[in-house]
Amino acid sequence: MPKSRREVEVVIISDVHLGTYGCHAKELLSYLKTVKPKILVLNGDIIDGWAFSKRYFPKSHMAVISELFKLMKKDTQVIYITGNHDEFLRQYTDLQMGNLFLTDKYLLELNGKKHWIFHGDVFDNTTKGWAKMIAKLGGLGYDWLILVNRAVNWLLNAMGRPKVSLSKKVKNSVKEAVKFIADFEEKAIELAIDNRYDFVICGHIHQPADRIATNDTGSVHYLNSGDWIENLTYLEYNDGEWKLCQFDTKNFVEEKIDGQSINLNLERLMQPQVFAAMNELQN
Repeated sequence: MPKSRREVEVVIISDVHLGTYGCHAKELLSYLKTVKPKILVLNGDIIDGWAFSKRYFPKSHMAVISELFKLMKKDTQVIYITGNHDEFLRQYTDLQMGNLFLTDKYLLELNGKKHWIFHGDVFDNTTKGWAKMIAKLGGLGYDWLILVNRAVNWLLNAMGRPKVSLSKKVKNSVKEAVKFIADFEEKAIELAIDNRYDFVICGHIHQPADRIATNDTGSVHYLNSGDWIENLTYLEYNDGEWKLCQFDTKNFVEEKIDGQSINLNLERLMQPQVFAAMNELQN
């Protein structure tokens, strides 16, 4: 008997990085199967085009994409905002197809409040030239660090000791990384206040946040949905309020993924004719 789904007005997730070893696809799939959002915003870096390889895209990652299509068929409006790791989709910006809308930024009005939603890579230089190449190499190192971290945590768990996040420790110990996060948030907040938005919602920096920010010219509610690599966080909107949520890993029971329910062809999905293939799958 299928599980009942919880109705949610808006859900925002970002930085899933499907196609990388660090992605918690099984946990994300478990969460998606519990909700029925009216609007689902995918705020960038959902599929990791930088790391994409036919050698590594397991069934759990395919199942997440398949579940997104199932939600669209159940009348969920999906807003896919492109990020730097899924920039291969930017050539289709502002394309509407059924319940799927692809864009690079989105203005959502809820209860008379303006919500400015975008991924956030516009604030750095990781999408051009040498900087992009260096960022890709850094992403590869980050992916391996996540793998090592999982092995370390498995040993710690066996010893009855708490888990650690090596990548967080690295970020917190590197002044430039901390400064980058602070600068990112400051720029997003400043632009949102200048444009008189009530909320600004980002991803990109893998740093979940929910706070009111104020400067000399005004204030704005700053939200960041975090990621599904380290934090497993997401945003939900109901009854006029936003809530920053974290997936409950302690009570997570892994579901068996039925290969027959995954009816997507990954190679076709990643080709330039991606939306033609998506359209066929929806119909």
